Amino acid sequence: MFESSWSIISAFIVFLLGYILIARISSYLGLKNKRALLIYIWHTVFCFVYFFYAQANGADSLMYYNVATTGRFDFSFGTSFVISITSLLVQGLGFGIVSCFLFFNILGSIGLLAFDGSLKQATKYKSKFLKKLATLIIFLPSVSFWSSAIGKDAISFLAMGLALWAALQLNKRVWLMVLAVFLMLIVRPHMAGMMIIALAMSVMFDTKSSPLKRFSLGAVAIAGAAVMVPFALEYAGVSDLSSSESLITYVENRQSYNMDGGGGVDIANMSLPMQLFTYMFRPIIFEARSVTALAAAVDNLILLYLFVIGSYALIKKKRKSFTENRKFMWVYVIIAWIVLAMTTANLGIAIRQKWMFAPILIFLLISLVGKNRNYSEY
Repeated sequence: MFESSWSIISAFIVFLLGYILIARISSYLGLKNKRALLIYIWHTVFCFVYFFYAQANGADSLMYYNVATTGRFDFSFGTSFVISITSLLVQGLGFGIVSCFLFFNILGSIGLLAFDGSLKQATKYKSKFLKKLATLIIFLPSVSFWSSAIGKDAISFLAMGLALWAALQLNKRVWLMVLAVFLMLIVRPHMAGMMIIALAMSVMFDTKSSPLKRFSLGAVAIAGAAVMVPFALEYAGVSDLSSSESLITYVENRQSYNMDGGGGVDIANMSLPMQLFTYMFRPIIFEARSVTALAAAVDNLILLYLFVIGSYALIKKKRKSFTENRKFMWVYVIIAWIVLAMTTANLGIAIRQKWMFAPILIFLLISLVGKNRNYSEY
C-alpha cells in the first residue's frame, strides 16, 4: 500500500491539498463549507474502498499505475492520457499508488460537488422530500465509487459535473463549458463529440438570442462539431466515416465486444426501449448476485423511481421558462443514452459509463417534480 515514507507523506499532502481546494470551490458552487468537505471525505472513503477492491479483484486502475511506473509518456487520447498523467505523478513527483488514487479522487470529488451544487439549484424552492432525495442521490455509492480511482471515469465525471453547472448559466460560464468539453475530449472523444452536437443545436434553436448571435455562435459550434464528430467516430473505431454500413458494423461489433464477464447481456435482439431500460436501470434487485451488484441495484431502484415521477411531471405540467440551457441538456442526454445503450452489452460497464450523462438527466427530472414557490429566481 505504501512503498516508502515519502509515499505516506505525499498521500497526506495530496489529501490535504484536496481538502483546501474543495473548501475554496464550495462557495462558487453555492455549497456550505461543511457539506462540501463532507462530500469530499465521503468520496475519499470510496477511493480507499476502490483501492482495496482493485487489489482483491484487479482493475484497470492498477494497470494504469503499473504502466506508469515504467515511465511511459504518450499524450494521446483516452487510456494513453491517463497513463501519461499518472507517469508524471509517479516519475516527476515520486507518488506511490495511494497518492495517485487520491489525486484522481480530487478530480472526481470536484465533479460530485458541481453535481450537488446543480441539484441544490434545482431543489432550491422545492419540498424537503425532494431536497432529501437530491442529497440521497449525491451519496449513492455508485456515484462516488467509479470516479474515485485512477482512470478515465474520474476525469469524465469531472467534465460532466462542470458541463451541468455551466449549463445553468451558459452565457456567464462559457469558459467552464469549454473546459468541460476539453476534459471529456482527452479521455472520451466520442462523448465530447456528443456535447459539441448538443451545444450546436441548443445555440441554433435558442429563440431568446438575436439572429446574429445565434448565427455566429451556431457557426462556431457547427464548425467544432464538423471537426470533433469525425475524429470521435474514427477514435471509436468506425473505419469508413462516409459509409452507413461501416457504422452499422461498428454497432454490431460493440454489441458483442463487451459481452464477456458476469455482467454481459444480449442487447442485439432487444428493442430500443428495452436497450434504454437495460442500460440505465439494470441490474434490478432480483438480478443481483453479489454485494456490488446489490448496491448497484438499489441505486438503480432510486433512479427508476425518479425517472417515473419526473416523466409523469414532464407530461402533466405546462411548459415554463427556464434560465438553464435545457436544449443542450436534453439533446446531450438523448444522444448519449441512445448511443451508449445500443453499443454497451455489459452491465458492469454501463454502471460506470452512464454517469457521463446521468447527472444531467437527474437534474432535468428532479427540477420538474413538485412546485416552485418562486420559479423566476431559479
